Amino acid sequence: MTGAAQTPTVGVWRGRPDHLSHVIFIAAAAAMGGFLFGYDSAVINGAVEAVRDRYDIGSTALAQVIAVALIGCAVGAATAGRIADRIGRIRCMQIAAVLFTISAVGSALPFALYDLAFWRIVGGFAIGMASVIGPAYIAEVAPAAYRGRLGSFQQAAIVVGIAISQLVNWGILNAAGGDQRGELLGLEAWQVMLGVMVVPAVLYGLFSFVIPESPRFLISVGKDERARQVLAEVEGEDVDLDARVAEIERAMNSEHKSTFKDLLGGSFLFKPIVWIGIGLSVFQQFVGINVAFYYSSTLWQSVGVDPTDSFFYSFTTSIINIVGTVIAMIFVDRVGRKPLALIGSVGMVLGLALEAWAFSFDLVDGKLPATQGWVALIAAHLFVLFFALSWGVVVWVMLGEMFPNRVRAAALGVAASAQWIANWAITASFPSLADWNLSATYVIYTVFAALSIPFVLRFVQETKGKALEEMG
Repeated sequence: MTGAAQTPTVGVWRGRPDHLSHVIFIAAAAAMGGFLFGYDSAVINGAVEAVRDRYDIGSTALAQVIAVALIGCAVGAATAGRIADRIGRIRCMQIAAVLFTISAVGSALPFALYDLAFWRIVGGFAIGMASVIGPAYIAEVAPAAYRGRLGSFQQAAIVVGIAISQLVNWGILNAAGGDQRGELLGLEAWQVMLGVMVVPAVLYGLFSFVIPESPRFLISVGKDERARQVLAEVEGEDVDLDARVAEIERAMNSEHKSTFKDLLGGSFLFKPIVWIGIGLSVFQQFVGINVAFYYSSTLWQSVGVDPTDSFFYSFTTSIINIVGTVIAMIFVDRVGRKPLALIGSVGMVLGLALEAWAFSFDLVDGKLPATQGWVALIAAHLFVLFFALSWGVVVWVMLGEMFPNRVRAAALGVAASAQWIANWAITASFPSLADWNLSATYVIYTVFAALSIPFVLRFVQETKGKALEEMG
């Protein structure tokens, strides 16, 4: 999945005050949750074929083991806000770090297939928590003038986490002689791949002990003096701390706690704007982007690519994902959300259609013909590039902006839930669809990419340059 955080524009840190270095460190430490989000989401890519072979299972059972983490993601995302409001943002991060660590150890040392699936759910719960708590915490500690740039740390950390997981998988595979089930450190290579996540998980936990609690939470539990200290750390000594505390209290007291009932209305259960948000979320997933991150090694091996090369191509794809994300961060406020989404949709249609064409050819000696093989490889990178520079970032920006204030929180929750469900549907169905007809599977993804164009043109309104209060 890619990206669960709103990603505003990127800027230059010109003339930054002294305290900003401390704020940057705090935001980067909190964004470690985003790194683990990306790492844990994509690391399974290196273990798919080994799990299939180790437990001698078919595509349907394999898909459920891969996709079951998304159940944990949905639950973690749905509950993280309430947990953070009750015990604090920092404690929530520490819980997520512990769950990431437990999941890594359990996934590396499973007793059976059901055991592995359980640890995947635990890791998914941590991913869901990280997807919510990281952006929320950064927004609450960041000075207003730098909130957009600091907020982009979360999305950057997610795509870097995806890339690092693929690089580590490739390195481990090479160390094991190119065999996913080859012995390494007394385990099979795929087990080491899943276990390595212990390292960033422990770092995330350690960082959580050296960054301050959110001023907003501190004020909510009556710790105004500590809130003043934190505000002085992140906003500078020149700020009127009493005025800032009073401002935060007023904002909290005036907030409308939106509920599910606020979303009801119109002809089809929800208000139209809610359906547009759901549509954006579903289209973002139904183009098949997470196939590129969960199954790319399996995909390339199925058309005759050597396992070591397939792992390397997974890494290069994740680098392209980073490049596209940076492009989106630069242009989302310059070009606008809607034009960027349309550019991305056209590019995705081209990339996916070329992949469908290449995969329609019969294998020769277990491999795609040379021309079709190169077309498939280039088209896969093209698809990821256009997704990353558009829908990967734009959807989260728009979901954070497009809803009226009175329903924003509830509507964003529904749209995010729709995204996890759509992610699960694509992840769980791909192995069986690929066994049925790989080319036709990519035709389906191409159709959804093509349908996203009239959807954006007809229903999506540009939010660039509009205040949140203007969304009605």
